[in-house]
Order: sequence, then structure tokens, then C-alpha cells
Amino acid sequence: GGVGKTTIAKYAFNSYFESFERGSFLYNVRDFSESTDGLIYLQKQFLSDILDGRKIDIQSVEDGINQIKSAVYGKRVLIVLDDVDEVDQLAAIVGMRDCFYSGSKIIVTTRHIELLRACEIELIDHVQKLSIGESVELFSWHAFGQDHPVENYTKFLTRIIEYCIGCPLALQVLGSSLSGKSLVVWESTLKKLEVIPNSQLSKKLQISFEFIQDDHDKSLFLDIACF
Repeated sequence: GGVGKTTIAKYAFNSYFESFERGSFLYNVRDFSESTDGLIYLQKQFLSDILDGRKIDIQSVEDGINQIKSAVYGKRVLIVLDDVDEVDQLAAIVGMRDCFYSGSKIIVTTRHIELLRACEIELIDHVQKLSIGESVELFSWHAFGQDHPVENYTKFLTRIIEYCIGCPLALQVLGSSLSGKSLVVWESTLKKLEVIPNSQLSKKLQISFEFIQDDHDKSLFLDIACF
């Protein structure tokens, strides 16, 4: 969580969108699909993107699949499905991918590599954490508005980089929260983080823990975290 999958997908989508006839970026697929008729909502959003904003009436997921087949016929489309965690989410939007016109591209972000393999998606990229140099640069942009730290604050960098372990989300949240603050506040904040995680960061990373479905595995995870 927070390693930058969605950010990379956004960059790819924005960079290549104009090379396609139509495009659709569906954010937070996991969250939307959990609500009542969530898959139908995602299908409607997808069809609206592909059909230039037209309002679409969908009676069922199967109906939506059939309408998607018709909508993408003969069109080169660029699609991003962000934060997918169930096979049925892929099936509802791009399960009929053999019907997509030649040259179309589908990008999926997920924390579950098994899901991609189950759907026979072979081109998989593992997003890597940032190096120390990259971490310093990203943190500095959010904390100081430049690509390197301010001289008086460099003594805190080692502790911050160790705390964030190359996670872009952690670096962004912590850098933004410390921007413009005094040295005293920086010192106080780092002491607190050694005991109590940053609330914004821990809330987002909590998702990783919630993904563990088995209660035994959750308990084991917490035991390891304590040790």
C-alpha cells in the first residue's frame, strides 16, 4: 500500500490517452464494488466515458457486459482499472477482452498478483519502493518545495528515510505535515512517530492489514508486528 501503483497508472493514462479513440480511468474499483449495485455503477461510469458522457441505463451486470461489448466494438480504447481485488470486478468491465479492438490497452492495479494470474494476465510489473536518493528527493519536494533538504534539517533525514522505508505515500504525507514547521516541531514529531504512527499514514496503510481475510493470519501478522 502506498507504493505508487495508482500514480504510475495515472501517468501512463495521461501520457497516452490522446493516442486512443476513447479512454476510461476507473478509480477505487474495490471500494465502489462493495456498495449495493457497485459493479453496475462502474459499468455505467465506463460506458459514459466511452460514449462521450451519455447516460446509460443498465438492468444487471450481464446487461452491462453486453452493452460494453457493443460500445467498444471497432474502437481503440485505453482503460485503467485501479485497485482491483476480485475476479468479478475484472469480469464485469473487461471480462470480454477478446471483443476489444486490436491495439486497445487495459491497465490493472492490484495488490493481489494471484488475481492477475487467475485472469491470465501475463505482463505484470512489480512496483518497487524508492531508493534512498529518490526518497530524499520526494520528501524534500513536499517538505521544502525543492529536490534537496534545507541545511539545518538534514540531521533528521536519516531517521525519516528509515521510518518511511521507501514508501512514496509515507514520504509525501510526512513531508507535507512537516512543511514550514520549526526544528523543535520536527524533533517532537519524530519522537512521536517512534511510538505512535502518523494518523494519516496509518489510516491508508490499514487497508493492507484489512486485506488479510483469515483471522489466524491477521493474529499472526500482529504478533510479528509486535516483535
